[in-house]
Formats: sequence, C-alpha cells, structure tokens
Amino acid sequence: MPMMCGGTALPSEADEKIQKICESVKSHAEQKAGKTYDVFTAKTYTTQLVAGTNYFVKVYVGGDDHVHLRIHEKLPCYGGDIELSDMQHGKSQEDPIGYF
Repeated sequence: MPMMCGGTALPSEADEKIQKICESVKSHAEQKAGKTYDVFTAKTYTTQLVAGTNYFVKVYVGGDDHVHLRIHEKLPCYGGDIELSDMQHGKSQEDPIGYF
C-alpha cells in the first residue's frame, strides 16, 4: 500500500483486523450518534501514519446508511490504545473514504 509521509494510503477492502478495530469503538460511535447499530460492518479503509496510525473506515450500519470513522491507534510505546477520534454520519456506499 503506497503512502506518502503524512498523507493517506489508497483505500483498501476492510479485513478482520479493521473489523476488530471498529468493533472496539462501536459503543463510542453509538454514543456519539445517539443510536444503536444492529449492523456495524467495516467495508473499506485507508490509513495515515502519524504518532501512531489513523484509520479512516467506511462502516455499513444497515439500510442504505454508512458512517465514516476516524480511529487513532497509539504507538505501542504510548500504550497502543485505540480511540474514536471523529465520525461522519449520513454517508452512502458511493462516498469515498478519506481524511477528515
């Protein structure tokens, strides 16, 4: 996956690792959205290397709805914590995932 320093990588299909990262922040995303998601399936993602990794993930949440999540994973030397940094609602399957 080619990446420029500080930029985001090209989008890729989400895999099991990305799904697990999304599941780890699902309750925070639900809290932020003020609703519960019966479906929470990671579809595509891109990454940005910073002091750790930012994951920008398109997540299918049922019906025609998607949300975009920005998830930060700290470097192991800083505890390796994973946290939801930001979230965008009302996205469609066609909306490109990228930095926000």
